[in-house]
Amino acid sequence: MASSDKNQRKKNFITDDFQSRGINISNIVWQRVGITPCACCIVNLSSGSRTVVLSDMDLRDVTSDDFRKIDLSLYKWIHWEGRNVSEQVAMIQQVEQYNATVSAEQHITTSVEIEKTREELYQLFGHGDVVFISKDVARHFGFNSASEAVKGLYNRVKPGAYLICAWAEKGADAMGPDGIFHSNAFPPENVVDTLGAGDTFNAAVLFSLYNGKSIQESLIFGCQIAGRKCGIQGYDGIV
Repeated sequence: MASSDKNQRKKNFITDDFQSRGINISNIVWQRVGITPCACCIVNLSSGSRTVVLSDMDLRDVTSDDFRKIDLSLYKWIHWEGRNVSEQVAMIQQVEQYNATVSAEQHITTSVEIEKTREELYQLFGHGDVVFISKDVARHFGFNSASEAVKGLYNRVKPGAYLICAWAEKGADAMGPDGIFHSNAFPPENVVDTLGAGDTFNAAVLFSLYNGKSIQESLIFGCQIAGRKCGIQGYDGIV
């Protein structure tokens, strides 16, 4: 963690916000070098669209060595957003090794998100029980709908996994060992703020699956909560 007063205030703002929402931060890896990234989000009041201006100060990403210090027995589901992919694959392999030593009831479910169109991220297709891909990634591979994307890319995921692609106002599709699934979108009456709608969708789907719902029910729930988010400013009051 950097020592400047400015960075300390930023750190306090982030940790206080986590704690106020009941988020456990005991396994956060604090850095002594670098500055916490900062994003300025400009939201269009008439359309709800957003522009993000990012100041990335080269803060080091979490490594597989950091991850190795975690007590995996405390977790039932771990999610990765594709970033430093070689390190993340090593983390997922640690989970796979752990799963091989415990009963099925103690297994950790893994999920990954491939959002950016960067070649090195595509190796994450083969890792994760649930794989989310963005519309940008789908289009990069030449697909023009979520349905086309999950059908065309499903051979990249591991056996038994689910591949999920959301397509904004077109809803979302998924494919798994038990077939293909679709949910329509649930747009709000007035679009207020779309910032984070994709992350909201992912989180809602994972929450639903974790609580034992089917993939169809989870797709619908994800689209409902993402639509709700687009109709409000920020994230408080989504549910």
